[in-house]
Amino acid sequence: MHLHIKLEDLVPEWAKEFYGKRLKNLDELFGVQKPIIGMVHLMPLPGSPAYNGWTIDSIVENALREAKILVENEVDGLIVENMWDLPYYAGDEIPPEEIAAHSIAAREVVKFVNVPVGITCIHNGGRAALGIAKAAGAKFIRVCLYTGSLIWDTGQIDHGNATELMRLRKLLHAWDIRFFADVYKKHAVTFPGITPEIHANWTDFYLADAIIVTGKMTGVEPELDLLKTVKETVGGTPVIIGSGANIENIERLLSIADGAIVGTFFKVKGITQNPVDPERVRKFMEKVREVRLKKLG
Repeated sequence: MHLHIKLEDLVPEWAKEFYGKRLKNLDELFGVQKPIIGMVHLMPLPGSPAYNGWTIDSIVENALREAKILVENEVDGLIVENMWDLPYYAGDEIPPEEIAAHSIAAREVVKFVNVPVGITCIHNGGRAALGIAKAAGAKFIRVCLYTGSLIWDTGQIDHGNATELMRLRKLLHAWDIRFFADVYKKHAVTFPGITPEIHANWTDFYLADAIIVTGKMTGVEPELDLLKTVKETVGGTPVIIGSGANIENIERLLSIADGAIVGTFFKVKGITQNPVDPERVRKFMEKVREVRLKKLG
């Protein structure tokens, strides 16, 4: 079942209002077609194994430095993520000390930049991410597992949280916070029987504002056949590349996808643990502008 329904064909007023809340395209949020979203990877947060006692001011300072480089080199949006809180908790196990620090850093990034900011709380901290986004003034969240079930690389069996998130969004009066949801998520094994088509269809059915497609690990691009399958399955719903985009493949990927999240390629020498390299961001965005001119005229 698809939800690509014309609003004028819906008779009940409640249906027109409910389905009308959904994001129609990415330029509605980012002000540009084929947007590029840069990653602000926070330093290890309090409570995580790599945390070494630094102050929240140090965490914020590092986040703002990375955000400044990305925005000055014309990325279209940012995601603030707890990348280094590994090995990761899953879902509601994410502890309050990490959520609190994440919220403070995200709020400072939102105030500092003039592009839309999103939140990711790994692994699948959808409720935490929505709470952080509401407190910080962020515009979207990345939901690692919106529908279906899987086993994370850390061993936890996890399930989708669309039911809780849709209700929490209403409770928080947060309809302006968009849900970007992964299908066939990296660093995980999906349960047998949940094919890419089924997973994409479920995620679309429960009104994710955009669908994210990744490779199997951080920094690995998605298979083109998988990307095409998801795009064909969800029709007009935006599809975003969630890993592996680089200056060599971005034209090919954006010929199918509607945007991309970029983390690893923007780092010094393309190593995820390194700081953001302004020259790599600049060259990548130059390439993206060329692609936009070719594709969009």
